[in-house]
Amino acid sequence: MKKTSVYLLTVTCLVFLRADLEGAERPQPLIVAHRGLLRHAPENTLANFRACLELRLGFEFDVARTKDGHLVCIHDDTVERTTNGTGKVSELTLAEIQELDAGSWFNAKFAGEKVPTVEEVLKLVAEFRQHDVLIAVDLKAENVEEDVVQLAEKHMVLNRLLFIGRTISEPGVRENIKEASKDAQTAAVANDVAEFSKALAEPNADWVYFRFVPRRGQMGDVHQAGKQAFIAGATVSGNRPENWRRATAAGIDAILTDYPLYLPTALSLLNETE
Repeated sequence: MKKTSVYLLTVTCLVFLRADLEGAERPQPLIVAHRGLLRHAPENTLANFRACLELRLGFEFDVARTKDGHLVCIHDDTVERTTNGTGKVSELTLAEIQELDAGSWFNAKFAGEKVPTVEEVLKLVAEFRQHDVLIAVDLKAENVEEDVVQLAEKHMVLNRLLFIGRTISEPGVRENIKEASKDAQTAAVANDVAEFSKALAEPNADWVYFRFVPRRGQMGDVHQAGKQAFIAGATVSGNRPENWRRATAAGIDAILTDYPLYLPTALSLLNETE
């Protein structure tokens, strides 16, 4: 894509985001950037997440545990893909992981970016209390629920988090989260239409996590039950404007995508056609 096209796209997105803050024609879903702006900055880094928050975008981040028990934000079990190091996250100490460069692999301009701790991520979120954003927390490691909830409470951002990852498919994880705090928000997955009723009925789930585009009637059922709806997966993660618009027209509350800067423009077209 030419530089001029990239510039125009960015300006268009920023104008739409500003308009959305000032009051859009129809309720818009919260946009959640998958691992941050992963197409524009190194994923799961503070530089990336800060850019999201400056743009009034939420983001999704991953939770892993180091050898010495610290919680860090990294997607893979190993550090090879997104740092200049080697080894499993669970076999490295926090000090060893923080010595690694988590930015150069993406672009030399990001040299020196570090693998952040979960506490650093939540502290950053707390700096942007004025923005209405949703932060999706992908719990990849086991037995981290209570620790993450406590950190979120410490920084007073628990109300902005939605727990996903192992949460959506493991009732025990949802129970652990609710035991840590009844105010923590959890989701249960509906991979297809056949699983919708079960996901909606899950007692410890505040959100239904759709992996298919729901119909308006299903969204009505979700909201009537006092819950909200989150959509993720192949249906919306790619550059899928038609699916984004269909989900929005049905009443979806939040969309997780790899293309968060493209999505606002696609949704603006939905308003123009109504």
